[in-house]
Amino acid sequence: MDKRPVLYMDSGIGGIPYCQYFVKRNPDETVHYLADRESFPYGPRERGEVAAILTALMEKIVKAFNPKMIVIACNTATISAIEELRRRFTGLFFVGTVPAVLPAARASKSGKVGVIATARTIADPCIRQLAGNACEISGIAAPDMVEFVDRRFAASSEDEKRDIVRKYTSLFREAGVDSVVLGCTHFLFLKKEFEQEAAPDIAIFDSVDGVTRRAESLLDSNALRANGAPRGESKFLLTGPQAADLSWQSWAGYLGFRLTLLDDACR
Repeated sequence: MDKRPVLYMDSGIGGIPYCQYFVKRNPDETVHYLADRESFPYGPRERGEVAAILTALMEKIVKAFNPKMIVIACNTATISAIEELRRRFTGLFFVGTVPAVLPAARASKSGKVGVIATARTIADPCIRQLAGNACEISGIAAPDMVEFVDRRFAASSEDEKRDIVRKYTSLFREAGVDSVVLGCTHFLFLKKEFEQEAAPDIAIFDSVDGVTRRAESLLDSNALRANGAPRGESKFLLTGPQAADLSWQSWAGYLGFRLTLLDDACR
């Protein structure tokens, strides 16, 4: 029995669908969510800068919460920092998030796969490596969509969501792709709109199920399950010294977690 928490983190709200899916499947586990509001967005930053940000954050998290597992629910953060984090924090399990390029490549009939993500993720050679020689990758960076999801999604209309998605599905259709990978966790909030705009000729892929099953596998194989122990209170942790506005309170409520400033939790 291991009652220590599992922690999910992202630069903003993008990791929420991953966290929510895990909580639904694993109701006995205590889970916290960390939104790095102070350093949002990660996408335009250099790899080394992201790694330094994540290392400093994990120092605080490990000291304050002693988690048994940390899920980096952000493609950019995973690509930039997860190997450094594993070297630095030995004995702590890290689960990363990488775009579901290989499943998309295997499903593609045209041999052309689209990836929509942050600039940092699109620029990284690992995106092509994930596909091997199976297909041609068309990558598009969509920083405006990251900003839209994090800042305006909750108050946006269905037409606004469809409009921003349509701009990108049109580009992918022009490129001749028949599979598109949502390569930024933020874009899971727009998955329905992507599927609607991409139909019937383009299939949409994401990594939620794969990431969740990897986390569950590590819990099982390393005897880390809570096994029915009383579940602790789940916290929605927010970086930065400024007070949390109503939007952050709403997202914490969406998960059913208690909103807490990370600096307060670390005192």
